[in-house]
Amino acid sequence: MSKITLEQANQVLAETLNKAAEMGLNPLAVSVVDAAGQIVALQRQDGASDLLVKLSRAKAYSCTQFGISSRQLGEIKPSIPEILNSAQILADGNLVAAPGGVLIRDQDGAMIGAIGVSGDTSDNDEACAIAGVEAAGLKV
Repeated sequence: MSKITLEQANQVLAETLNKAAEMGLNPLAVSVVDAAGQIVALQRQDGASDLLVKLSRAKAYSCTQFGISSRQLGEIKPSIPEILNSAQILADGNLVAAPGGVLIRDQDGAMIGAIGVSGDTSDNDEACAIAGVEAAGLKV
């Protein structure tokens, strides 16, 4: 199984923040985690709160634990509320079922990590995450 490298994580982060600047978004927090959900790289722009850091990490973590984007997790939430409620407790509240978190896959399609973005609308957070992954030459 391949892993996301620090170099790749930093490139994804930089490209994500470039997209946010291009879109003129509010200050963001961006977390890149490995396939186990552990932080590899994190940045908090000036003006982004600590809560945004926690939300960005939780969005990325959620992706790795369920193997889907945080948007998809939100879409299936109504059909599995008991499972998600239990998982939220077991994950110490670190699951977020809202757009802004996407998987990061290598060129062969294997999951190597995830990115979580928080600070603007969830749709804008997600757009930046996707753009960052793709601009770094990886897949979502």
